[in-house]
Amino acid sequence: MLTSESLHAALTPWYRSHARDLPWRQPSLDAWGTLVSEVMLQQTQASRVAVEIVRWLERWPTPRDLADAPTHEVLRQWGSLGYPRRALRLQETAVAIVERHGGIVPRHVDSLLALPGVGEYTARAVAVFHFGDRHPVVDTNVRRVIARAVRGQGEAAPAAKRDLHEVEALLPRDSHDAAIVSIALMELGALVCTARAPQCDECPIRSQCAWIAAGSPPYEGRRAARQAKFAGSDRQARGRVMKALRASDMPVPLSDIALEWPDDDQRARAVESLVGDGLAVREGDSLRLPH
Repeated sequence: MLTSESLHAALTPWYRSHARDLPWRQPSLDAWGTLVSEVMLQQTQASRVAVEIVRWLERWPTPRDLADAPTHEVLRQWGSLGYPRRALRLQETAVAIVERHGGIVPRHVDSLLALPGVGEYTARAVAVFHFGDRHPVVDTNVRRVIARAVRGQGEAAPAAKRDLHEVEALLPRDSHDAAIVSIALMELGALVCTARAPQCDECPIRSQCAWIAAGSPPYEGRRAARQAKFAGSDRQARGRVMKALRASDMPVPLSDIALEWPDDDQRARAVESLVGDGLAVREGDSLRLPH
């Protein structure tokens, strides 16, 4: 049976030997860098974020720098990271940090949660991974590890409140040790306990895993919703329109945007949704990024 003591004993040396060398794990990174990285990592591969975060922080190393930046430049810098509304929320967060906290990222989860666009995961991640406080941090990778190791299920069920309680019960009492276990659980799910083809022979907690003990049965519960296919989707249409806007310093005629995505209905939905989200501004028969 997995306990906080056995988990810490197994995961800590494994993490120190196998952790990936990623920019947001450097000791020199401040709380702002950690916050930026966590926002970027939402629904974006770590390998892409590893490149973009360095460029981002070179340009806007503090919340005040980003708060003062022209929004169109923020959206251009966000580039192809996807879900560009995150860039707008991040700038709003920077403004709030400047106005409410004097430009210093707050430490406590409640204060972080009060920032625009910062949810439970991001607030806890900053508090744990930068400040070293003791909180459960649960993402898709952690949920999958817990589902297998604790519940004996082959796949994580849809997210639920109990996820936080289950992870909380497995954290060591010591804050420093708990922070290491938190990041190690995440790394284990990313590298070993993967959704497809988990490498159980390389898992440091194999001997304590309920799923292995049960014979690795297939998952029989309600599966989490799969993301819809990107190719040909409204999301792809939005991305093409945004790409055209980022590439131009001038408003882009809607006739030119039609060349980016010829499907009239999808293009119209993309334009309307971008305007509604504050990512684009319509000027007559043209479209531009917000100033």
